[in-house]
Amino acid sequence: MPDTSRKAARYINPYLGGALLGVVLFLSFYITGNGLGASAAVTRVQVGILSVFDHAHVDRIAYMSDLGGGDRKPLVDPSVYMLLGTLLGGLISGLATHRVKVETRRGPNVSVAARWALAFAGGAVMMYGARMARGCTSGQALSGGAVLSVGSFAFMFAIFASAYLLALPLKRLWN
Repeated sequence: MPDTSRKAARYINPYLGGALLGVVLFLSFYITGNGLGASAAVTRVQVGILSVFDHAHVDRIAYMSDLGGGDRKPLVDPSVYMLLGTLLGGLISGLATHRVKVETRRGPNVSVAARWALAFAGGAVMMYGARMARGCTSGQALSGGAVLSVGSFAFMFAIFASAYLLALPLKRLWN
């Protein structure tokens, strides 16, 4: 259990954080030839798990066989290593700044169960949309935006428009 008696460290300056994120994005393109993003890695992990239980099914589905069919190894990809590094880096950062704790953040007008249901529903919609758009918000907005992809800008405008449309009806849950 982490030591909760110490006060959490301050967050990094957002301008410095944005500049560092830009450096990480550049290094990602330079080292791996790919930008940042998690949905491709999550898909590769799913295909890797599925191939353990039913490799023939992976071979039959074209989308999956491109990632893990035949003798392909879906987990041997820079995106999977980036996903693992992101999770471990976030955990290490949280432990170092005393921010790791188990809690459910919610407003006073929403139950814990409703908060979890809304979070899972929103996550499911976002993941479905990410696969349809061929990239998650980090892949589309950061990596796609960095190479001036029109589709990435359309995706981000749709994300912001959806957030604004849902903000007002859901605001009552947080006040």
